[in-house]
Amino acid sequence: MAANAEYVYVGGYTGDKGGEAEGIALLRRDTTSGVLTRLGVAARTPSPSFLAQHPTLPILYAVNELESAGTISAFTVAEDGELTPLSVQPTGGSDPAHLSVTPDGRFLLVANYTSGSVAVHPLDPEGAPGERSDLLDLEGSGPDPERQRGPHAHMVVTDRGRVLVADLGADRVWCCRLDPVSGRLSMLPPAVEAKPGTGPRHLLCAPDGTLLLVGELAGNLTWYRPAADGSLEPAGEAPSSTAEGVNYPSEITTGRDGRFVYVANRGPNTVSAIAWDGDRAELIAEVPTGGDWPRHMILLGDHLYVANQLSHSVTTFRIDPDTGIPTAQGEPTAEASPTCLLRWTSMAVR
Repeated sequence: MAANAEYVYVGGYTGDKGGEAEGIALLRRDTTSGVLTRLGVAARTPSPSFLAQHPTLPILYAVNELESAGTISAFTVAEDGELTPLSVQPTGGSDPAHLSVTPDGRFLLVANYTSGSVAVHPLDPEGAPGERSDLLDLEGSGPDPERQRGPHAHMVVTDRGRVLVADLGADRVWCCRLDPVSGRLSMLPPAVEAKPGTGPRHLLCAPDGTLLLVGELAGNLTWYRPAADGSLEPAGEAPSSTAEGVNYPSEITTGRDGRFVYVANRGPNTVSAIAWDGDRAELIAEVPTGGDWPRHMILLGDHLYVANQLSHSVTTFRIDPDTGIPTAQGEPTAEASPTCLLRWTSMAVR
């Protein structure tokens, strides 16, 4: 691969979830121009709706978002981007929607959305996930009779030695401790108790300890500051879109210097650019994604890439480094039912 190129993997919905993807697709990205080129299908696997990579090994992980019995799949990554199946494990829940690897590379954490649970899979020295060491069932509900009858784990990440779980159903960001020996989770007091009906979906942890949270049901962005006792206190709230009508924000990301935050809005089909100074959020621009139902996005250098699930496309934006405002670049890249984008540089392959 050329020195100015890197790979981007695309997860998506296959036919079992009503999508048209064939599995995990592979794109090549020109790091100078930002242009994406589709290379084909890297692996055929059912509904790999979210992807993650091992911090030090050439291993890619995917959830298989299946309703009856969710699974995770692991693949070894070759120099040319080819994926070779390594391991498949059941998550113990339904519709796994997110996964992440602990910073030490020893455990894979999985959020089972519909069943409202978090699975822990130990990783062997080659990065292959084994049988679950724990399955933590969440509890709680919210005021939305359709979406919040029970817990719905939508994201699980490790931050500052703790495991955080965004629970759309219970309006909580749960906080857990992961035992590094047993691989089991123990529940701590919630990191965030959001307003009823917020529907926490995805979160972003700032370097200063501030937690920014996208509320799928409330259509907003909220943030919480660390208190003296280590807890998080509400510090602000703002709508993620100024468009009229229903808005279901999906993803949040930020640039390298943290001055700008970006939120994808499903319904309005926009990306909001928000100036962020650590205390306040100011909407400075809201731009159309050029597609339908922006499900996920990643910011790579000065380029923002947005996966438009229902219009089967990935839009490329050029970010002005001074103003932080995105401008669409070229025509969207065709990609069937995309739900997740994962950057993979040749440096990650060892």
